[in-house]
Amino acid sequence: MKRMYTIKKAKQLTGGGISNVNKKMPGYTYGLSAKRCKTGGKLQQVPGSVCFNCYAMKANYFYPSVKTGHARRLRSINNKNWTAAMIQLITHYEKNYFRWHDSGDIQSLEHLAKICAVAAGTPHIKHWLPTRENKIVKEYKEQGGVIPDNLVIRLSATMINGAPSNIHEHSSTVHTPGVAPIGEACNASHQGGRCLDCRACWDPNIKNISYEKH
Repeated sequence: MKRMYTIKKAKQLTGGGISNVNKKMPGYTYGLSAKRCKTGGKLQQVPGSVCFNCYAMKANYFYPSVKTGHARRLRSINNKNWTAAMIQLITHYEKNYFRWHDSGDIQSLEHLAKICAVAAGTPHIKHWLPTRENKIVKEYKEQGGVIPDNLVIRLSATMINGAPSNIHEHSSTVHTPGVAPIGEACNASHQGGRCLDCRACWDPNIKNISYEKH
């Protein structure tokens, strides 16, 4: 791909760009404030939901520098050059696996369309997008939106020990210890919270992944 911007400029256009500070998983990530989650923001108030006591609503996510960075990223989404700049950053930094929203979620139909365009523009990278915005994903598909083959969108179940979503081919659930997982069980809880060599979340052949509640 022809380089359109300097890396510094690409970071400015995307509100700071991507990061690799999350050492629990491989590759780079992109995040927004969990306070701006549309569906998740409501579920944060519901005991027993997967968003209740959200990890992204505490600890280092509340450092002033992190909050400022999330705000910049949110504002940048509407920039007409966001997609091209994000493609350039991911191409520059990442070689294999990319995770969308280690905190936060899809903001709109247009936001999802841009994420799909970024994935299509980086076909050598495997993308994983976990989301609770089922309505946005459903509307995108109904309007003829294309999800690239290298992007796995996993719709999250609403409640702990709840059934997976049935409106999309890939999903995720959360189970409590002692409850049988649905589909593929995430190994992170037995690996110090780390992915290590597992890449199940990015694997399109795995329909549902179940994470043990921690």
